[in-house]
Amino acid sequence: MKRFVTSAMSFGSISKEAHETIAIAMNRIKAMSNSGEGGEDPARYQLLPNGDNRSSAVKQVASGRFGVTADYLVHAKEIQIKIAQGAKPGEGGQLPGHKVDEEIARVRYSTPGVTLISPSPHHDIYSIEDLAQLIFDLKNANRDARISVKLVSENGVGTIAAGVSKARADMVLISGYDGGTGASPLSSIRHAGSPWELGLSETQQTLVLNGLRSRIRVQVDGQMKTGRDVIIAALLGAEEFGFATAVLVVLGCVMMRECNKNICSVGIATQDQELRKFFAGKPEYIRNYFRMVAEEIREYMALLGFRKMDDLIGRSDLLDMDGAVSFWKAKGLDFSRILYCPKMDQDVPFRCLEPQQHAIENVMDIELIGLAKDALESGKKITIERPIRNVNRTVGAMLSSDIARRYGSAGLPNDTIMCTFKGAAGQSFGAFASKGQTMILEGEANDYLGKGLSGGKIIVKPYAGSDFDPSQNIIAGNVLLYGATSGEVYINGRVGERFAIRNSGANALVEGVGDHGCEYMTGGRVVVLGETGINFAAGMSGGIAYVYDPERLFDSRCNLDMVDLELVRDEKDIRELEALINRHVQYTGSKKAAKILLEWEACLPFFVKVFPMEYRRVLGKMSKEDAATEREEVQHR
Repeated sequence: MKRFVTSAMSFGSISKEAHETIAIAMNRIKAMSNSGEGGEDPARYQLLPNGDNRSSAVKQVASGRFGVTADYLVHAKEIQIKIAQGAKPGEGGQLPGHKVDEEIARVRYSTPGVTLISPSPHHDIYSIEDLAQLIFDLKNANRDARISVKLVSENGVGTIAAGVSKARADMVLISGYDGGTGASPLSSIRHAGSPWELGLSETQQTLVLNGLRSRIRVQVDGQMKTGRDVIIAALLGAEEFGFATAVLVVLGCVMMRECNKNICSVGIATQDQELRKFFAGKPEYIRNYFRMVAEEIREYMALLGFRKMDDLIGRSDLLDMDGAVSFWKAKGLDFSRILYCPKMDQDVPFRCLEPQQHAIENVMDIELIGLAKDALESGKKITIERPIRNVNRTVGAMLSSDIARRYGSAGLPNDTIMCTFKGAAGQSFGAFASKGQTMILEGEANDYLGKGLSGGKIIVKPYAGSDFDPSQNIIAGNVLLYGATSGEVYINGRVGERFAIRNSGANALVEGVGDHGCEYMTGGRVVVLGETGINFAAGMSGGIAYVYDPERLFDSRCNLDMVDLELVRDEKDIRELEALINRHVQYTGSKKAAKILLEWEACLPFFVKVFPMEYRRVLGKMSKEDAATEREEVQHR
């Protein structure tokens, strides 16, 4: 049973009841369920009174990074990077606002009623080297979990899979076009993607021919239903097998293909409270289904003369085309390239036989964890000072994971562990930093600073004694605060492109950004005390940004599709903005910020508030509901 996995089904796409039932069933049979994109309620990490475990063993990290916190990652047995989905390759996802209820919004760190958009690409992956960095980040965030990468079946996927292996992933998943959510666009369901058999065969052959198969496992999914499907997949090279649609059918799905409309009549693909009452699925149904699949697998193995599943892996020489095919379209098909079995005459591994080497044994965090022992065990405040070089990657992530394991998402009191570094930080400085963890960098940083920030505080300022103007110089790289859920960041200087992309809860202040700032942002506050590049706020559906614009150029650089621009006039906004700038001066000593505060009345009119339209609508509705509740309470006194 350990080879069976439920393919990604996010909490949001399907109901809470269905999601938890699947997780309980898979944990009972020692298989694994996949959380899908969108995080997971921390309450599910606690066992039920009867011993059942509701936590999904596989935690997915998709392009939207919804709910990807340090606490989420440390509760995973496997962390899956979803590059794409077989049913809609090359496309992002969208959860309509009417399906974002309070519970989903809490788990995804967003606002109820506000649409959530996942971009089609991961904005920290533009090469195999970038993928290797993300794999390294996630391995630091949970050194006990295996890291997998989800690819789609397509021409050339074998080459990509070889790159995934070289990037040190523990597993690669090939996803076929037949599966996927009922909310996929109809054009994609009919015309995009390819069968899992084609991608799996190419992946197996490429890995074997290049001597890479022995160090990476291969999984496959895409409308697998029967033991026969599993046997064929194993013979083509898969070691693990993903089921999704079949599991939902077992739980009562009637395949309406109306998942996006929130009207599922059997309470599976809906967040409607009344419709969810119709859900009748039980963990026992899933257990029985997989036992029958396993029994069918045993029958086929007996027919083939095999005792162990491992002996089947990659034996494509045992497959052949049905010689009795009479349909004219199928008569001329040539399966020789799909069924080709490379190097059968040589002693070459056809399956994974050795673990990947992740090179995390000598990271700086090993030393930091040792120095922070008193803080981790008793909450005692400590201060650590260390030099840093750009070879020191993902500094702070492993320390953060130890905080999350002990204290969960609550973390430690602010500034419990104060780490000060001097030098040039490598990529992913402060990634997934937990509450109570303060990372101060005197120098400069590479890309991905504060990725997945989970309550920590990051301060970046120039070297002491620098004679240049920080507000006119780059001090940190691209794609900072990607998927941050909470915490604070203060950067005395300019940064690169895609600052605060998919930020869903962190407060950040910076003195200039490149193109695509605050892209897909859903929460938090961002203050920019300088110029922005083009396409600011593209896809921004939540949170608020304040931009200092004395040159009056910002309105031509902002993407106005989803946001409104207005002056900062509301007293609450003014207090919030002033407090953030005050903290920036306190932490970084910014001269520009100090000057703005000194001339506050004159500078305030030059600040522009970036306010998402849908966020404004929902906040207005919530305010009316709060006022109505308050009137009711007054009447009943």
